[in-house]
Amino acid sequence: MTLDARLREATRQWIADDVDPRSQAELRRLLDADDAELADRMSGMPQFGTAGLRAPGRAGANGMNRAVVVRTTAGLAAWLTEHGHSGGVVVVGRDARHGSEDFAADAAGVLAAAGFDVRVLPEPLPTPVLAHASRVLRAVAGIQITASHNPPQDNGYKLYLQGGIQLVSPTDTEIEAAIAATPAANSVPRKESWSIHESALDDYLARVATLPRGDARTLRIAATALHGVGAQPLLRALHRAGFDDVHLVASQAEPDPDFPTVGFPNPEEPGATDALLELAAEIDADLAIALDPDADRCALGVPENGTWRMLRGDETGVLLAQHILSALDRRAAPDPLVATTIVSATMLRSIAAEFGVRYAETLTGFKWLVRAGDGAGTGLVYAYEEALGHCVDPDWVRDKDGISAAVLSCDLAATAQAAGRGLPDLLDELSTVHGLHRTGQVSVRVTDLSVIPRIMRRLRAKPPARLAGTTVDVADLLPDTDALVITGAGGLRVVIRPSGTEPKLKCYLQVVEQVGELSLAAAKQRAADRLATLEQAVSELVRGD
Repeated sequence: MTLDARLREATRQWIADDVDPRSQAELRRLLDADDAELADRMSGMPQFGTAGLRAPGRAGANGMNRAVVVRTTAGLAAWLTEHGHSGGVVVVGRDARHGSEDFAADAAGVLAAAGFDVRVLPEPLPTPVLAHASRVLRAVAGIQITASHNPPQDNGYKLYLQGGIQLVSPTDTEIEAAIAATPAANSVPRKESWSIHESALDDYLARVATLPRGDARTLRIAATALHGVGAQPLLRALHRAGFDDVHLVASQAEPDPDFPTVGFPNPEEPGATDALLELAAEIDADLAIALDPDADRCALGVPENGTWRMLRGDETGVLLAQHILSALDRRAAPDPLVATTIVSATMLRSIAAEFGVRYAETLTGFKWLVRAGDGAGTGLVYAYEEALGHCVDPDWVRDKDGISAAVLSCDLAATAQAAGRGLPDLLDELSTVHGLHRTGQVSVRVTDLSVIPRIMRRLRAKPPARLAGTTVDVADLLPDTDALVITGAGGLRVVIRPSGTEPKLKCYLQVVEQVGELSLAAAKQRAADRLATLEQAVSELVRGD
């Protein structure tokens, strides 16, 4: 095909303005071949989503590459200066993905040239270490180069502002406007004059070691970092907290940007934790822990009825909430708040009521969770989202943190084991008191992004009146967020929304069974049957295009 003249000119201009010879050569090859892919490559720079910028690592405006990072950071520097933060501390960290080292150096160089006091983390480290350092140093911004649990070809740019808190609207659009107004990437000054924040990991680990509530430490742990940067920090954190019987999945222990043993490096994905559970069974572990590649998410695996299974994020969420609230110092936290998102299970509300603490639901993402309640998260002691994110120490890491969650989970598991119980037993106790909550997901992964808004338009135009044999109500959350919430009797709830980080339409399902006069086993079977029926109905509903 012959490319549009304007597209060809825009590509030539981007090539001329780029700072990376490799990216220039990549675009020239596509231009010389009249490759239709250029239309996507030049369709506009990435925008801030649920957790910052994420895009494929590739040349062009619509990708993660050095030119995009330089312009993004120049826009950030301009916004910070305009809002009175010139010369302030900015912390820069990175994971071990392809391109991360260069991107971190470019970000640091742009900020240093703009007059900021730039502190760079000394090696690839977990995102929570960057979030902690940003808060401790009272930085005006923190940048972590990471794509978290995205596929190997992706990279990203996660941004924290003052207080180590992610940005929300309208700040995100203000910074995007500042980015759009920046000059060509090769015109942005860069200066190699930053300092290395050598103590960042030790400072973080010292804080994490203070989190356990109990004294029990007898626990055999199997763990994996899924080829990410969390393995050694996790080992050190557990050791400092007194847990020494820890065994890593050897094939996944070292950082590897190609993620060779997992098709998709996300503990939620089927098969991602197979090697972990095999190790757990082999060594007769008491608990299994999976971190995602940047270690801000934590998944737990437990032995149950002679086999191993991974807990859902909601299950871990309520276990940790119960653990934290049962040992909470009400003198230090006189008006505590717990929070979760609109797509998480609803048991946390009942637990909060039992302990007499405030409860809040927010839009999806920790940028909203840490602002729960009054918009500033005042009094927040715990927040979680069903996608394996847990904020167990909001005073010092104002974001999800897989390592601190893992340490506190080990504390909980060891304490329960010393009393002759396991985590499944604790879940059964919670279900008996608060209702048996069963959750599931239906996801539609697409290659054509236009499919997702088309489905949402169809559902809005003709919402269901019944679902899985139950009369339902449908609430549209626009304009606050692009989501539909379907509710019905028996705790039935379905939340349908586009993913903020992946090309997916995601549907979050819940049913609730009150145990009452039923046996717990009967309630579990009834909930499982209802959930299976609901999953089938929702799948048919969203795939009806």
